[in-house]
Amino acid sequence: MAWPWLHLCICLQIPGFYTTLLLTQTPGHILTQTSNKTEILCDLKKEHAGVYWYRWSQERQQFQFLLFSNTMGRATYDPNVRQDKFSVHEARSQSSYSLHISHLQPSDSGIYYCSMSQSSQLLLGTGTQLTVVDALPPKTTQTPVSKKPLPRTTKRKAASREGPCSPLVWIPLAAAVLLLLLSLVPIAYRLHRLRRRLRLRIHRQ
Repeated sequence: MAWPWLHLCICLQIPGFYTTLLLTQTPGHILTQTSNKTEILCDLKKEHAGVYWYRWSQERQQFQFLLFSNTMGRATYDPNVRQDKFSVHEARSQSSYSLHISHLQPSDSGIYYCSMSQSSQLLLGTGTQLTVVDALPPKTTQTPVSKKPLPRTTKRKAASREGPCSPLVWIPLAAAVLLLLLSLVPIAYRLHRLRRRLRLRIHRQ
């Protein structure tokens, strides 16, 4: 089983957006407690000979081959992987597989990838981040905010300030009208002079 490592290295140098169209994993994130078990689902949208499972260890900074399961349900494990810890099951059909992990420990944390062989390359799935902790963080509950009724006088004052006669409304409006009138004064003066010139020409003729 040494050849999947070579194809995996080649695949990591190829943009990954195409692989997500062929392999999708759910869920994307898992947070669980020590000694629990979990499940990762992988959907393959193309014909295949089986599914590979890898784990990226952030602590060790390396990929680890876990196992390969063919379409007949036969699994081939890495020599360093416990067979009673990892198992692959056919979820709905030969296009969906689930990886079951039991007896979880913090050392099992990492990003798990399902993969398939396609055109002499090993394509990776979208990945599932698994985090195993000794104790789950407590759930924070938000205390409800008490809503005190506002006095009626406050509503009336707010309505009077925000009404159509509010200074915030008519002062900008009056300023805009004033600027408009001031801009029309030079135009009116030019029109007046033009009329006078036309009258003088008519009288001279």
